[in-house]
Amino acid sequence: MSFKPFSLFPSNPVTERGVSTKLSATKDKVVYANGKIVVIRDLKNPKLSVAYAGHIQNATVARISPTGYYCASGDAGGTVRVWDIVGEDHILKGEYKVISGKINDLEWDGESKRIIAVGDGKEKFGQAFMMDTGTSSGDITGHSKVINAVSIRHQRPYRAATAGDDTVIIFHQGAPYKYQTAIKTHTKFVQDVRYAPSGAIFASVGSDSKIFFYDGQTGDTLSDISDSPHKGSIMACSWSPDSKSLVTSSADCTVKLWDVETRKAVTTWTVGNGVSFQQVGNTWSGESDIISLSMSGDLNVFDHKVGGKPSRVLQGPQKPITTLAPVPTSSGTFLAGTADGRVLSYSETSGESTHLQGVNHTSMVTSLAPSPRDGNVFSTGFDDCVREIASDGAGFAPASISLSSQPKSLAVADDGSIFVTEINSTVEVIRSNQKVFDLPTKYTPSAVAAKGTLVAVGGEDFKVHLYQWDGKTLKEDATPVLEGNRAVISALAFSPDGNLLAAGDSSGKISLFDAKEKKLVTSRWSFHSARVNSLSWTSDSKHCASGSLDTHVYIWSAIKPLKNIAIKNAGPGGVNGVLWVDEGVGKTGKLASSGADACVKVWEVTFHAT
Repeated sequence: MSFKPFSLFPSNPVTERGVSTKLSATKDKVVYANGKIVVIRDLKNPKLSVAYAGHIQNATVARISPTGYYCASGDAGGTVRVWDIVGEDHILKGEYKVISGKINDLEWDGESKRIIAVGDGKEKFGQAFMMDTGTSSGDITGHSKVINAVSIRHQRPYRAATAGDDTVIIFHQGAPYKYQTAIKTHTKFVQDVRYAPSGAIFASVGSDSKIFFYDGQTGDTLSDISDSPHKGSIMACSWSPDSKSLVTSSADCTVKLWDVETRKAVTTWTVGNGVSFQQVGNTWSGESDIISLSMSGDLNVFDHKVGGKPSRVLQGPQKPITTLAPVPTSSGTFLAGTADGRVLSYSETSGESTHLQGVNHTSMVTSLAPSPRDGNVFSTGFDDCVREIASDGAGFAPASISLSSQPKSLAVADDGSIFVTEINSTVEVIRSNQKVFDLPTKYTPSAVAAKGTLVAVGGEDFKVHLYQWDGKTLKEDATPVLEGNRAVISALAFSPDGNLLAAGDSSGKISLFDAKEKKLVTSRWSFHSARVNSLSWTSDSKHCASGSLDTHVYIWSAIKPLKNIAIKNAGPGGVNGVLWVDEGVGKTGKLASSGADACVKVWEVTFHAT
């Protein structure tokens, strides 16, 4: 049985202060890189977005060919991959080692036959090559430092312009491409250079806050823009489809739209204040949408006819997703914690994600768990605190609770008591924003789950320890139920009816227990080949999903334990969280998975007949 995601919640671009992030667009789609994946984000229907995971090293830039059939993407190792975007399998057309270092930008020619890729290298900073064979189609020379951007004239005679940290723009004739002249207009790093769709003119922007225009055929400097200048480094520029307008994005937190004929600013949008609102990339999508990238990773969408604020802001994680949890009071809504401390709310209905309001964690979120009592969700992070999220999933409560050491896992009992396992061999219990009990353990606890009055704690001693909670103290309920195991317990989950307990370990094995009888049901859920990171039960307690570091997701049957459904390669880099996002009752269910690629994928699963 093969699977493809029912829908995809994409990650947002990774940003770096003082570095231009290259975005591109085709029709209603915006294209960018995050980690080892390339995202093609559908602006009209987010669920139709695509995540390509073919790179071994972190991807840095991606652009779709003028024909719309292929995408070329470059990575930090100097490799360019050309792949098919029409089919679902994204078949590789070619893979070429272009330069010895990071690729900062690449561009297709008008025929979709040649590509120029530029960046950081030792022997050379750029290469022109044929997209289908990788053979050379010219030489990119003239720069003495890293090249930041490249643009190709799509009309004959072909021309190309490259811009770099040496403050120089090199103008090339083509094809084959060869050095023609050096243009020395900027006084600081040149961050971006772009040809107008008409090919008659191209523009450059740089860290000196200057904008220059040049003749598209000769490379002669035409003029600069002195009206209403930016007050910070200009990181990116992009042309309107009719070549009459230019948009620029700057580290002064503004986006400006320029009339090319008059050289005047038509509209200025101020996105915000502070480093997180610095604008580090942009692109023009379709006839009216301008997309500018904030340092925070937010994609700000502007209508060029409307001033004021962005018409909408596309949010998503920049770093790997570490954990998932439902919002009990809102069907189809769930939360995701990330490696940079942020928590996002996802709507399975709309396909949109938003950052939670309020004070987020300052470092990695390790666990999220809802309270059965009031629907509030609690989170723990490597900032050694527990935070409370309102029951509607909109934002954090102002208060937080400090812990005695770094937390590893969190669970909430029916009475609202919060159990946190910590690296200092302690299980800490919190209720009503106060610590009510500490349980020192002879083992290092690694995972926790709670149901009713029963609390299960997994340990680095390879055992599952059961405790009874009476509202005041934790008392050992029985001898450890997992004897003879040879791996650290990494995930625990009680079934909703409280009758079963699933325990996953660091070797990939999952054991199923009868929680009432304290005995093993099966230990044959052992198809994973690496650490089990997450477990999630359907609401009827008949199926349990598991996500693992081995990139796979399995759905196990509690009625027929020997049956399973495999979703192979569900998350490049490893699956950190799985969660049923609908009732999961009957013949089908929807399962969300997430992990190192910072994307959330929702799978439609058809269960085996019972």
